[in-house]
Order: sequence, then C-alpha cells, then structure tokens
Amino acid sequence: MRAVEVVSAGAQALVQDLGRPGHAELGVPPSGALDVPALRLANRLVGNAEDAAGIEALLGGLSLRARTPVTVAVTGAPVAVDVDGAAAGSNVPVHLAAGSTVTLGNPDEGLRCYLALSGGVDVPAELGSRSRDVLSGIGPAPLAEGDVLPLGRPGVPCGADVVAPARVPAELGVPVWLGPREDWFAEAASALAGPWTVTPESNRVGLRLDGTPLRRTPDRADAELPSEGLLTGAIQVPPNGLPVLFLADHPTTGGYPVIGVVDADALPALAQARPGSTVRFLPSAAPSSG
Repeated sequence: MRAVEVVSAGAQALVQDLGRPGHAELGVPPSGALDVPALRLANRLVGNAEDAAGIEALLGGLSLRARTPVTVAVTGAPVAVDVDGAAAGSNVPVHLAAGSTVTLGNPDEGLRCYLALSGGVDVPAELGSRSRDVLSGIGPAPLAEGDVLPLGRPGVPCGADVVAPARVPAELGVPVWLGPREDWFAEAASALAGPWTVTPESNRVGLRLDGTPLRRTPDRADAELPSEGLLTGAIQVPPNGLPVLFLADHPTTGGYPVIGVVDADALPALAQARPGSTVRFLPSAAPSSG
C-alpha cells in the first residue's frame, strides 16, 4: 500500500481538499483548504487533480516519512523544506524514496502551508469530501504522530515545475460588498474600512478583528435579528461592535447583522493573515440584481 507516516504534526495538520459545498441545509459548512490556490498548485506540481486531498499545516512543523516512493510539493506560506536533513525547496516537486523523511520548517510570514502527495491522501470521504471541518468535527481527525495516511494512484506532473512562493503582506486591502445589513450601522462604509487587527482568537472558523467598534444606528441599537444564512466571507458584527470575518468552517446561520461580504478572491490572502496583521476593508455597494 502506498502510504506516508506522520513523524510530527506541528501545531495543527489537517487533511483538506476543496471542501463539501452544498450542504448548508444540513448545517454543514463548506470547509476545505483556506488557501485554495495554494492547494491547487501543490496538486498540479505532483500530478494530481486539483481537488485531491492534501495536508494543511498551520505554522509548518510537519514531518512525514515515506513508506513507498512518493512525490511531494509544498506551497502556501513561504517555508524551508528539507528531505533527510538536506534543503529541498518549496513550490517545486520533490521525490521521496521509501524511508525518506520530508520536514517543513516554520514560516517567517503567513500561517498555512500545503503539502500535496502524488496520488492524494486517500482517506474515506464524508459527504463527498475528505476535508476536516473543525466546527462540526466532520472529516478525518487532526493528524498526530504515528498516523499512517494511505495514498491514491499517482498521476503525471504537468505544467510549470518551479513556481516562486507568494509573499504575504503585513497589511491587506480587502474588497468588500456592503450588505445585507449595512443600514444597521452608522456610516457603514467609512466605519468598516478600519484599520483592523487580526487577533489570536482567529481560526479556520473565522478571523476575529480588533479596532474601533462599529456603532449601530440609534433605531437599531437594541434590535434583534432572527438567524440568517451565512456565506464564507461574511462579516458579522456582534454586540461588542468588533467584526468576525467568517472563513470556510463557519456556521451556516447567525443571529447578528452582516455588514458586508468579502470578495471571494481575497479569501486566500486572509487565510495567511497572522495575529497582529492589519486588515483594511475597501467597501463597495453590492451589485444590483437587475
């Protein structure tokens, strides 16, 4: 059986693919890799379909031993990669012989690294995905030392074989579509713009932000809102006025007003935003449905 063994899981290592969208009526969020382009690239580099399951490693520290020959690639946050103690590089396919160990260092910037393995991680799927959902507990458990991960049938790498790692800026400008509840807040566009600071309480469920609290309009000061559906990228504002920007493992409904929704193209960069990073929102009116 093609497989790798977990030598060290680092701070948190999760099996992730592109998620399980379409189950909100069951209360199940989409989940999946937070930095989708990074996982897609890693899979292409090792010859997998882009939706194959790989490993999302928080702050690096992941170490795997190959039980059979396998090709790996590491993308996402720029990080040192070595094989049996020798530098191997990231964003490039690397061949491991049986018995070899690949180890990720700790990135100096960004949060999440993605490691793809030829054939993909072949654990059982739940609701059509192999992704771990940290909110509901669906999907394979977080990796731990001694775990053995089966691998699928390898493909043939194609396209670019070396790609420069993406840099992670300390300050992010994030496009946001205002609504549906921006009218609950005084001067919504200018107040939402920030700046905001990512707090250490952030995780795959969402980024918690600190800054000048958003104020409700006087007529909404004590209003209550029935639970409404939530999208990935929704910015919900609890009573303390400090926004929560929901990521892939978000709840499917919420009872606090949503002041805006982040443009989907900005989500990969937000997945790499460390505590202490600055976020400035760039609000625009939502496009007309007509």
